[in-house]
Amino acid sequence: MSPLRFVLICGALMAVVAACAPTVAPTGPKIVEPAIASDALVMADGSQRAFQAWLPAGEPSAVVLALHGFNDYANAFAAPGEAWAAHGIATFAYDQRGFGRDSEPGIWHGEAAMVEDALAALRLLQQRYPGIPVYLLGESMGGAVATLAAGHNPAPTVDGLILVAPAVWARSTMPVSYRVGLWLGAHLAPSMTLRGSNLEIWPSDNIEMLRAFSADPLVIKETRIDAVYGLVNLMDAALARPGGIVLPTLVVYGANDQIVPADPVGMFVAGLPPGSRVAVYEDGYHMLLRDLEARVVIDDIAAWIAAPEAPLPSDAEVLAATFFIAPPEPPATPRFLTTRPDPPRRGS
Repeated sequence: MSPLRFVLICGALMAVVAACAPTVAPTGPKIVEPAIASDALVMADGSQRAFQAWLPAGEPSAVVLALHGFNDYANAFAAPGEAWAAHGIATFAYDQRGFGRDSEPGIWHGEAAMVEDALAALRLLQQRYPGIPVYLLGESMGGAVATLAAGHNPAPTVDGLILVAPAVWARSTMPVSYRVGLWLGAHLAPSMTLRGSNLEIWPSDNIEMLRAFSADPLVIKETRIDAVYGLVNLMDAALARPGGIVLPTLVVYGANDQIVPADPVGMFVAGLPPGSRVAVYEDGYHMLLRDLEARVVIDDIAAWIAAPEAPLPSDAEVLAATFFIAPPEPPATPRFLTTRPDPPRRGS
């Protein structure tokens, strides 16, 4: 091949890639002060984030802002929110940009916009509940967003950070084939959609919940590949951030998690500041707050909020002390998309 022909081919490929760059929805300019409406959070750009709340009978002893995972929405916290309300804890959750009841479901909006939304929501809850402790909780993708929000400069003035199976599976911990395939897909066919129903991946052992999850029309079933690319960018940033967190932190993780591998989670918790608490649940999967043993995790979180220095009721910190030294082998197939309704095969 002549040098000129090679240059022309490379130029054509670069033009195709540039024309098919991953979509990141732009955030509008600041036009209003963030506010809590009747059923939505109004953000600075005027966009609205549908939210749900689970409140105790009287004044709450604590407030939790909960951020949901990838392809999910605020209703992810219905069961834990009701349980925490019985402990006197108020829980608020909203549909993050591009998910649930958002006007552009399935479109990635970028980590900066997602973090700013979380920080604005925290400020709104602090204004609504002056003098009451406020905690930031993130599940999976929401854990990555919460990590970046907690490490923001200046750091939010909240009382603690709770990370449930945080999505920190960054590129540096992925096989090269995953990285190359994702980059090519996101740049050559960014709007191509993927389904996870054929993967041998089990997000939970709660089959009834998984069937309802799969049937929920607000759960995204077909995921744009450029949204997956954006998620990986978010996980890259989250894995690099733990040293910048100054808040009291609790990390909970399932020993059977087949979505976020144990190795990057171990790297992440190793970088957290001294005094951070880590719990690993022997029977837990990725959807820890909705697993069959979810109540154990839910009660541990409530206990940590009530007494951050006290031992957790489940003793799950005992397994955490050795788990990340030699975690079980992760599955060999990609983990991003999971909506299978079939039961996990215990012991397999």
